[in-house]
Amino acid sequence: MDLKSAALDIFSEAVRAADPFRGVQNAVRVEDCSIVVAGERYPSDRYTKVYVIGGGKASARMGEALETVLGDRITGGWINTKDGHGVSLDRITVHECGHPVPDERGIYGTRQILEILDKEADEHTLVICLLSGGGSALMPAPAEGITLGEKQEVTGLLLRAGASIGELNAVRKHLSRLKGGGMARLAFPARLHLLILSDVIGDPLDVIASGPGIGDTSTFGDCVGICTRLGIMNELPASVRTRFLNGVQGTIPETAKAGDPLLAPVVNTLIGNNRMSVEAARKRAESLGFNTLVLTTTLAGEASCAGTFYSSVASEIHTSGNPLQPPACIITGGETTVTVRGNGKGGRNQEMALTVARCLAGMDNFVFLSAGTDGTDGPTDAAGGMVDGSSIRRGDEKGLDVNAYLENNDSYNYLKAVDGLVMTGPTGTNVMDIQILLAGES
Repeated sequence: MDLKSAALDIFSEAVRAADPFRGVQNAVRVEDCSIVVAGERYPSDRYTKVYVIGGGKASARMGEALETVLGDRITGGWINTKDGHGVSLDRITVHECGHPVPDERGIYGTRQILEILDKEADEHTLVICLLSGGGSALMPAPAEGITLGEKQEVTGLLLRAGASIGELNAVRKHLSRLKGGGMARLAFPARLHLLILSDVIGDPLDVIASGPGIGDTSTFGDCVGICTRLGIMNELPASVRTRFLNGVQGTIPETAKAGDPLLAPVVNTLIGNNRMSVEAARKRAESLGFNTLVLTTTLAGEASCAGTFYSSVASEIHTSGNPLQPPACIITGGETTVTVRGNGKGGRNQEMALTVARCLAGMDNFVFLSAGTDGTDGPTDAAGGMVDGSSIRRGDEKGLDVNAYLENNDSYNYLKAVDGLVMTGPTGTNVMDIQILLAGES
């Protein structure tokens, strides 16, 4: 196959490896009148009610798998997911909401989850929570004195300032009733078991979906530090600034911390991550005959800087055959950020791809793909971008200035004009991003 087809094939294999349906099926079974979740046994005579809750881009697909395994053993449940990611289930309500900025639908859905925890969860209840990327924005439960509009404003400020997902979630935890171990506190005395698909570098359980079922390592002091460093402290709504400062002074309680007795009956289980997807991509590339190297699964920082790094790798392969002789495949995984300075349209993967396109100009037999495993990249309908040595030439023929488009953060419209968008639609999973650089033989 040609290089573009090969890149898409390798990316598709990475997405398949992160299938949340398969992950849940591997983790849950019924055995001897008990539900077994990742080795934890929950006898049916002790746990007479089973509720399923959750949030995230992949959570509906996870719920579909859970219904397949448990069937009518599920008493009921509620899952919040992103628009376009829902499925129809028999025992669990799937509710679509706004992402990445939470909306009123998310507030309504989270109220239903809170109702289950408040009115249904007792010592005879097993609560299975399905979490995946996007869960933090999709389960908004503003803290006392904070409105949804104010949380939306803070989220927008953080995103525009280039906050990492860890920074974003640290702030969200301290503006929420559910995050930062809040779900665990609310579920007690029920047993709470979380099945988690990681979209965070390094898979820290306290960061994924803002850690609703685990002790929080961040503090109000961290929130103040993050907002100060990003230069947005004075732009925060007055109620948020007041809450952060009161938290630093200890006049309002912190999020749940390790050692909290209400966290004791909670189990957090990871069922999928970026590393699994990258490994599947590596195997597929090797099967297609490429000399393959995985550089990292922790790619982070500015998307344009990561693109410049990949440009250097492509140039090195082109001139010296290092670090691999063609046919070569270089793979990375992770999640970068974009500091928005223009008013264009795009996402981190598209910006990275367009940055690499400048280096590949005129270089035959090179293809670069960067895309989100969830099928969406920023506020666009594309998963990412794919470019080759002719991408800039095609742009020049249309009178497009690649530098101007990059300065305006308008990678989507440039790539659309040169047929460089990767369009997959929602994939039902989310384990961050995958980058693939292919170098063919001359």
